[in-house]
Amino acid sequence: MKTVDKLTKAIRDVSDFPKKGIIFKDITTVLQDPKCFKQAVDLLYKRCKGKKIDYVVCVEARGFIFGSALAYKLNAGLVLIRKKGKLPYKTHSVTYALEYGKDTLEIHQDSIKANGRVLIIDDLLATGGTIQAVCKLLNKCKARIVGIGFFIELLFLKGRKKLQKYPVTSIVKF
Repeated sequence: MKTVDKLTKAIRDVSDFPKKGIIFKDITTVLQDPKCFKQAVDLLYKRCKGKKIDYVVCVEARGFIFGSALAYKLNAGLVLIRKKGKLPYKTHSVTYALEYGKDTLEIHQDSIKANGRVLIIDDLLATGGTIQAVCKLLNKCKARIVGIGFFIELLFLKGRKKLQKYPVTSIVKF
């Protein structure tokens, strides 16, 4: 069985979470299995090595897991994107629309040097709204986005369309 197939089988579906009608893709089953977690990180690494990445930017909270492992393997800095009020220093912020409301993401103003080469990592690509907001934050930092990577992509939500101007990769597709 192929590695991607094994990883796909390791992801647990949780019905009606966080609300009725949603099937949540639970990656904790992948993370708790050392072999699966290593394979997931290694596959993401293979797709982004050689891009001369200065910073891996990851999104709260599950993106931190894959982002930190990749930053280590790539010998790159790690930059955290957090929800409003969670970062202790001066921040850039962007507010974006959710299905039922709004949310705000922040980045430290001094976290990326101008023209720094950035790889964005998150656990899952759904509608693309969160990563679109992250791209706006990185533009405020004058960063160069060289790629965006996800462990899971929900193809039926067509989030990749919002990110067309960037190279996007994902490992497991539903």
